[in-house]
This record gives sequence, structure tokens and C-alpha cells, in this order.
Amino acid sequence: MAQTTIGSTPVTIGDSEFDRDTAVVRREGEPGVYDAELSAGWTIFDAVNGGYLLAVIGRALSDALAHPDPFTLSAYYFTPSRPGPAVVRTEAVRTGRTLSSGQASLFQYDEEGREVERIRVLASYGDLDSLSDDVRTTARPPVIPPREQCFGASDGPAPKIPGNSITDRLDLKLDPATIGWAVGAPSGRGEMRAWFGLADGRDADPLSLLLAVDALPPTSFELGIKGWTPTVELTTHVRCRPAPGPVRVSIVTRNLAGGFLEEDAEVWDSADRLVAQSRQLARAPRPYAFP
Repeated sequence: MAQTTIGSTPVTIGDSEFDRDTAVVRREGEPGVYDAELSAGWTIFDAVNGGYLLAVIGRALSDALAHPDPFTLSAYYFTPSRPGPAVVRTEAVRTGRTLSSGQASLFQYDEEGREVERIRVLASYGDLDSLSDDVRTTARPPVIPPREQCFGASDGPAPKIPGNSITDRLDLKLDPATIGWAVGAPSGRGEMRAWFGLADGRDADPLSLLLAVDALPPTSFELGIKGWTPTVELTTHVRCRPAPGPVRVSIVTRNLAGGFLEEDAEVWDSADRLVAQSRQLARAPRPYAFP
């Protein structure tokens, strides 16, 4: 076990960096209110990654609601979050036999000490271990080469992205068919596929799946457009508890128009089960200089 500090409160957590950096602390005397410390280790283009932020809020909701596991979360991103203190305010909306529904908002402070709402989430939680084994699906896992034939941040000529600290927290191995952007030859297909894991070897769980759906390079890179792609809205469904081992993530964009694009993601575990799905609406990339 390891310790971290949120505000002035020492917190004992698991040994994983992800668990430490998504830790929340109940605020004394304020039911449903949690303090957090957003880590600079999960930034891209100097803003905190949206999937990491969703995991922080998801952890607070897991504590606040009567059921433990995220089933579906819809998040609206109002302004970019920065490393530093944050407050998550939660509210239980309804508690049923199989599902609990709630809402949460993440706030940070401006220069004058006033709270600014960064993200608002509406969510339903349940118990993934209670789900039926009945599966009827036409979905198929993405076809990705073995991990040893895929490319991580240190394996190829991909340019360094300013403020992209999140790369060091992840064990990403990208499908060679989706890294044309890194060598100046994007495919034009708007697809990104990768093996996903955490750099410290922590196995995937429902909270880390909230990160996985938003952790790959933007699909717009393969459309030949580089730059920051800020999320407007992200809805994630967690379908089952993932088996141990790395997961595979496939993300597709079919329509960039009017300055916005969608990204549809699927996450598959080592047992070939579809464990998470998401759709996000994002702004078309904003220019950001690459070295």
C-alpha cells in the first residue's frame, strides 16, 4: 500500500499510480463532497486528460452511490482542467434494486478563489458481478497485430507532443496500420487501434476503462489533422468486469463536419469480451505546433 496527500489529508491507497492519482477524500461535514488533487502526470497539450478526469469523478460516485460499479456515465466538459486541487460534488438522484443513479460535477478554483465548474456528469451504477452470463452479439474484437508487432512511444519516429505527460503513465502499443500520421503519411481513414495498459502493470478494472476510451491519440491524426481535440461530451458504457491482462481499444471517426467530429470506441479484454463502449463529440483539432 502507498500514501498520498490530498489537501492536508493523508490517504492510504493501492500501489498503482492510477489509484493514487484518482484518489478522492470525503470532505468532513459536507455529505457527497470530495476533494481531489489532479496530477500533472495525466496531461496532454497541458490540459488534464478527459478520461482520467472521468475516472476521478467515477471514483467519487462509486463511494457516494449505493452500487459500486459504473454502468453508464455521460460527461459534459465545459472548460479545460488543470493540474492541482479539485472538488467533486455528488448527488444521489435515485436508488433502486439493481441500479443507482446520480450526478456529479468537478470544480476547480480561479485566480480569485471562486469555484469554476469544469465537468458535469449524469451516471448510473450497479453491480457488474451480478450480471447475467447471457451474451448475444454480432460485435467482433478488432483485428490488431500481436503486441510485439505494434509500436509504443519509444519504438518509432512519432513526434513529441508538448505537455503529453500521460504517455509515461500508459503502456500503449499502436497498430502499425494506424500510425501513418507519425511518419507524415496518414491513412485518411480516421481509425486508431492499440493494446492498452497502465505503465505500472496494474490490471484493468471498471474505473480504468473510463480512461481507456479516451487515452489513444485522436483519430483526427489519421485524417491528417494534428492538434488538440477538446472533448465536448463523452458517454461511456461499462459492460462487464475485464479479465486480467492488457485490453484492446478500437476508435473510429466517420464524420468530421462543421468543426466537430465523433469518436466511437470499443474496449475488448483478454477473454475477447466487449467490456466498454463509448461515443464522444469533440471539436475539430485546434492548431498546436509539433516539433
